[in-house]
Parts: sequence; structure tokens; C-alpha cells
Amino acid sequence: MARQQQQNLSAVLKEKLTISVEDVPPLGEALAEGQVRVRMGSVGICGSDVHYWQHMRIGDTFVVRQPMILGHESSGTVVQVGSRVSHLKIGDRVALEPGVPCKNCQICSSGRYNLCDKMAFLATPPVDGSLRQFHVHDASFCYKLPDHVSLEEGAMLEPLSVAVHACSRAGISTGDSVLVTGAGPIGLVNIMVAKASGATLVTCTDIDDNRLKVARSIGADDVINVKGLSRGEVIDRLQGQRPNKAIECSGVQSSVQLAIHACSPGGCVVVVGLGPKDEIEVPLITMAVKEVDVRGVFRYANCYPKALALVASGKVDVKPLITDRFTLKETTKAFETALKGTAIKIIIDCQ
Repeated sequence: MARQQQQNLSAVLKEKLTISVEDVPPLGEALAEGQVRVRMGSVGICGSDVHYWQHMRIGDTFVVRQPMILGHESSGTVVQVGSRVSHLKIGDRVALEPGVPCKNCQICSSGRYNLCDKMAFLATPPVDGSLRQFHVHDASFCYKLPDHVSLEEGAMLEPLSVAVHACSRAGISTGDSVLVTGAGPIGLVNIMVAKASGATLVTCTDIDDNRLKVARSIGADDVINVKGLSRGEVIDRLQGQRPNKAIECSGVQSSVQLAIHACSPGGCVVVVGLGPKDEIEVPLITMAVKEVDVRGVFRYANCYPKALALVASGKVDVKPLITDRFTLKETTKAFETALKGTAIKIIIDCQ
């Protein structure tokens, strides 16, 4: 595609609660040999985007020190390909895996590239995100979408990949009983993937009846509003069958503790939700005497193809999770809507 100067409207985080949709010219005209230029189509708003918008930081590690383009749950259409890109062509619709590792370190060689120290992850300071009209990305982390998979579904592959990784880390398979704590977007996709992985019984906890209603509608076998309940009362209500796997998606200390106490002996708890504190209290003795494994989850690795296969095959339907849609110029309104807490997944149309 012949390159020409064209507008590249981008949602730029300037300071706390201030997003400017402005033209951000490309850094260079020439693509690297392994890159593609993508005309962005759909970009979802993640909780991390909202947190940066509110606080300009997540903890002490990720601090926004200069204007940063937001967005990392994304899909679009290839408009230019680098000289060594053979698996994609102009016109292909793709989902973008937002994290690009160094590909050379021992961690990357082991296959767990999500833990690479040199990871460049979209919309994670100082790396700009994809909430813009055009974005250049490593072609190795762009996945062609089948004709029947929409760009909105392509954007949803990012949170779905978190669930694929979490359920894999938990080892969920046919016949498992699973507890999912937290019915936010990540908790909901974990319910979907757990059921698709063969879980016989999936129970979801939260303090919001509306979210629990959604959880049941997308596959949860049982839901429990834990507001005002003691841990023992919650465990008593687990249909008399202790879960052997638990996926913690809230980041709340009491939910982490519940997952560990509720899990049957020899079970596994996977911690997905990350709360505001670096350290929380966990029942270590209970973990030890019950031999409950507690495993962490940080993003994902090698999960986009599996997530795409789940959507393309119809085993997982992410469309019901998309509750609100906005244009790129309405980005601030979209973030204000996200802050209200009534939406599940907000998608921004970048064109």
C-alpha cells in the first residue's frame, strides 16, 4: 500500500481523568520486515485502562510519566505488510495479541513469554496502546479472523485469553467442580472457558445481583451473593459439593481466602484478580494441611489461537458480554460509562 500522510486519531491519556482524542502521526513511514500496519476496528476498554485514567499508575511498577495512548483489547484490518510477513496480506482482519516479548531470553525460549522482562505490552507505560485509527504491530502476534468472526469478537479474544490461561493453570477438565469468585468481565469469561473445558459444576460469587444474573445466563450452574454472608455460610451453600478448582477474579482479600478455604483437599486455586495491595493475608496453614496448590496468573502465553478456536467453533459466545458501544471521538464518555460499573464490556469503534 502506498504510504501517504493520513489522520491517525488516537485516545491519548494526558493526565488524571483527561483523555484527548487527537492526531498522532506515525513514528516512521517504513515498516520493519516483520511488522504489519493495521487499521484499527474494535478496541475494548479494560479495567487497567480505567485505572490508568483514574490514577495514572497501577501500583509502583507501572506509572504513566508521559502522554500515553490507551487500549490493548483490539482487532482491525491489515493495510500494509512488512517484507518478511508471509502469513498475512492486505485486507486480512486480525486480532492483535498486545504483548510482544523479546523472543530471545531463556523465559521466551521456555514458552512462557508472558513473563519476559522485556515485554512490550500495549497501553502499559511507556508503551502506547491501540486505541487509535492506525497501529503498527509485530505480525507474529496478529491472528487472522475467519470470515464469520466479527472484529468485536476479535477484540474480546484478549480477555478470553486470560481465561484460557487461568483454566489451563488450574488444570480444569471434564468432571471438575469450579468456584469462580468475582463476576466482572474476567470472571465471566472464566465461567465460559471452564464450562467449555468440561467442568460439570461452576459456581460464581459476587456482591452484585445484576452481574450474578449475567453469570447464570452465560453458563454458571449456581450463583451466590456473598454480601453480608460469613465464609462458613458461603461454603455451606456450595450445593454440598466442595469445588476442587477455584479461580479468583476479584482481587479482594476475603475472596482469595474464601477460594482457599472452600477448595477441597488436593485442589487448586488460581489467582487472577490483582487488588491494590502488594501483600494480603492468606491461610497458609490451611493451604498446607489440605495440600491446596495456589498458582498465579499474569496475562497469558500461547492462548490466542485457543481463544480464537473457542469463538470460531461456537463453544464460547462472547457477544452477550458486549453491553455498550462508542465511537473513538466518544472515548471520554466510554470511560465515564465504565466508571459507573453498570457495563460489562465496552467496545470502541475506531473508524
